[in-house]
Amino acid sequence: MILLALTILLYVIVGALMLAAWRRHDGSLQLSLQAAMREVLHLLPRLALGVIGSGFIARALPQDQVIGWFGAGSGLSGVTLAALAGALTPGGPVVGFALGAAALKAGAGLPQVMSFVTGWSLYTINRMLIWELPFMPPWLVRLRVLVSLPLPFVTAALVAAALSAPGLWPLLPR
Repeated sequence: MILLALTILLYVIVGALMLAAWRRHDGSLQLSLQAAMREVLHLLPRLALGVIGSGFIARALPQDQVIGWFGAGSGLSGVTLAALAGALTPGGPVVGFALGAAALKAGAGLPQVMSFVTGWSLYTINRMLIWELPFMPPWLVRLRVLVSLPLPFVTAALVAAALSAPGLWPLLPR
């Protein structure tokens, strides 16, 4: 129900922005729709590839090993391995989220998957080497990593707490 309400809210916001662009009578609406179509055409193939690819990856992953290393019973070691795997995973959202979805389908625990996605979002090594270190002072990159180091573990702990509290988070799978 919450997901439906948020979806409706997004449509209302987009509708209000479209109305505001139309009222300007300067071509803003048409330019905005053209830009949106370019984005859709750019993202749609990648999104489809990610969704389809996650299904193939989930089938290819050895379920017994995924459950052993990243399953709900893997605890802190599973969360740590997941955060490290996230840091070592190159690529954008299609890759990171597809791997997270595949691991979830293959039996990984939700706290471990959230740790993977958080580690991927915060610590991706190739992004650090290609984008951060060439443009920012090394001390700033080290500080950013150091400050964000506990976040995959905090995320996993919050998800585990939410999963163990019935009724607390109705959107989480049981």
